[in-house]
Amino acid sequence: MQLQLNEQGLIPAVAQDRFDGQIRMVAWMSQESLAQTLATGQATFFSRSRGKLWLKGESSGNVLRVHSVTADCDADTLLLLVEPAGPSCHTGRPSCFFQRIAADGTLHEEPYEMTPFLGELERTIEERQASTADKSYTRSLLDGGITKIGGKIREEAGELVEALANESDQRVLSESADLLFHVLVGLRARGLGLREVVRTLADRAQQSGHAEKSSRKA
Repeated sequence: MQLQLNEQGLIPAVAQDRFDGQIRMVAWMSQESLAQTLATGQATFFSRSRGKLWLKGESSGNVLRVHSVTADCDADTLLLLVEPAGPSCHTGRPSCFFQRIAADGTLHEEPYEMTPFLGELERTIEERQASTADKSYTRSLLDGGITKIGGKIREEAGELVEALANESDQRVLSESADLLFHVLVGLRARGLGLREVVRTLADRAQQSGHAEKSSRKA
């Protein structure tokens, strides 16, 4: 099957962050811009208003490094898995998708861009840092510091191990969720995020587990 370009010789391309799943932007590609993207590893689109190719981030530096390009089942839309360097929207926001559509069809600008659920959860944890400890379990953990958070991570990890060995699937899922939540709180306490963890995993994907562990001991 060949790519199904429209009458202008273009095809829509969706750019998605390969580490956290956030949709960053949508633009048009021509055969030439697609070829340039594949050759350089940087997203290059076709500007309909200017009638020419444009390298995303050529003036701002906010490029999209392309990990892979995939066509959908009808070959009329492309999906780019990307590593963004800075904001992707011309407004300066990380993603172009921040206008929620209400039931009556009106648009309402949101303070945050749309993101998969784990991104929402991380944002909620960050917001809890501004709450009072007596009303927020998350804030009480953060106030307790790494000692308190670390104790909960050890506790939840032990409960997960027990569930894996002896309990129901539902208990395994429940304990896994508890552990992941407390890990996210621990990352927030260090000013880190899940996206950075996923990126670290991706960096390791090109080497064997034994080799990676040996490198950490060096």
